[in-house]
Amino acid sequence: MPEVDLVFPRAWVEFRDPADDDQMFRCDLTWLTSSWMCIFGQGCPGIYAERPDDGCCTLGAHFSDEDDEKRVRTFVKMLDREHWQFHDAGRKNAWIETDDEGDRKTAVHEGACIFLNRPGFEGGEGCALHGLALRIGKHPLETKPDVCWQLPIRRTFRDVELPDGTSYSEVSIGEYDRRGWGPGGHDLDWYCSGNTEAHVAPEPVYVSNGPELVELMGQPAYDELVRHCEAHLRSRSALALHPADPH
Repeated sequence: MPEVDLVFPRAWVEFRDPADDDQMFRCDLTWLTSSWMCIFGQGCPGIYAERPDDGCCTLGAHFSDEDDEKRVRTFVKMLDREHWQFHDAGRKNAWIETDDEGDRKTAVHEGACIFLNRPGFEGGEGCALHGLALRIGKHPLETKPDVCWQLPIRRTFRDVELPDGTSYSEVSIGEYDRRGWGPGGHDLDWYCSGNTEAHVAPEPVYVSNGPELVELMGQPAYDELVRHCEAHLRSRSALALHPADPH
């Protein structure tokens, strides 16, 4: 099935952060109550047609900040040859590279992220850091770069000035669609968030990606979000459905 159009009616909710009176959340209920799920290894054709087994791991992952890189480094040290196909190639910080703008990211090795174990690898295909999390009883959001576990949820920030001279910080939680990748996002051969093939989850995003949302929002704000999502599911009209969801 083709991807849906990027522009369609969405339902949003705004609420004050229960943990911070100076912060408001703005959340896309249409996306968060949709049936999207990651289908890596279950039919995902990859973002580039010539590399169908990579999922969205072809380009490597940019670190959000120094803390992100430091956290990932801790878990990289725990990987061994048995479970990381490119262990030897990634030694002595060779798993890190800088892009043309000087930003640090995971290295691309043999055409994709150096942590992506390729099909046929006896230690298991897919992200080596993801596999590590499952083996040691952690959630993958603890072991992987921020951008990897956040996709395709998008968190953005802005300062809002009101006519009475007051202001607040706004945190938006929405869909990381093609546009989130910048101009190059329109060149991807396939992308999941707006594709009907990936809207097959038995639970809505706000449930299946609950741990990620708690990490992005904090538990009190997530609990408030759940109440709004549940109310939206009870009352939503056809106009508030994600067009990639089954109807």
